[in-house]
Amino acid sequence: MRQPNSMINRYRWYEIVGIYTGIAIFLTFVLAPFVEGFLVSLKPLSQLFSSPYRFWPENGSFEAYRTMWVSVPGFARYIFNSFFISGVATLVVLLLVVPAAYAFARFDFRGRGPLLGAFLAVNMFSGAVLLIPLFRLMRSFGVLNTYLAMIVPGAAFLIPTAIWLLRTYMMRIPRELEEAAYVDGAGYFYTFRRVVLPLAAPGIAVVAITTFIGAYAQQFIFALTFNSKTEYMPLPIGLFAYFGRQEVVWNELMAASFVGIAPALIVIFFLQRYLVSGLTAGAVK
Repeated sequence: MRQPNSMINRYRWYEIVGIYTGIAIFLTFVLAPFVEGFLVSLKPLSQLFSSPYRFWPENGSFEAYRTMWVSVPGFARYIFNSFFISGVATLVVLLLVVPAAYAFARFDFRGRGPLLGAFLAVNMFSGAVLLIPLFRLMRSFGVLNTYLAMIVPGAAFLIPTAIWLLRTYMMRIPRELEEAAYVDGAGYFYTFRRVVLPLAAPGIAVVAITTFIGAYAQQFIFALTFNSKTEYMPLPIGLFAYFGRQEVVWNELMAASFVGIAPALIVIFFLQRYLVSGLTAGAVK
């Protein structure tokens, strides 16, 4: 007997058109700046200020991507610094957040509610508000002009959000699985390592991706304040220091920007399977 396909036919044709039109308009506003920036990187410098302005480049090329490596001294070092700072900050956050999120999700201890509220309140403060106290703290520890001066504050500001995200995911893991392990004689650490962590892997991947992107995006303010050495500069400061001291070569700046976001795109590309599964976990039981 043929079953009615109600899930597919629940929308009328004009509703489907409206849905896809709304999605197209939303994506246009979101992607338009990136498309324009990429086209600018392909244009010769003479076309950028021509009148009337041409959206599509004439005789476009990737010349700016080649000359950018020569024009910006130490560009490869800047990319490595950004990737290294973000990667270490992400690792630090995961090492601290995974056990903390499990504790907040499973154990009822005194002060749990106020601590979670404090973590949420931390996100209300901008990093710029705490720059002076953080600068004095970094100077007292003698870590200014080092990687630590940018890794530690970046990780500290990302930990509260990561705890909230991963705690919510771990609360969806059935307690019965852990209780069965306890009945079989397993301890808390063994159960956490062999039962909870494999089930929480998609959620951990989501936290890792969001933390890496957050650490990659917030490098400018910390590096500008806590570092003055070229060998430790991340990409945003490197581009700011070069293009800000002379005439801005816009096509090379756009080319450098797109090359600079490549590490974050690579991370998302290889972890997108876990990202999708982590975001959709719990939607269907």
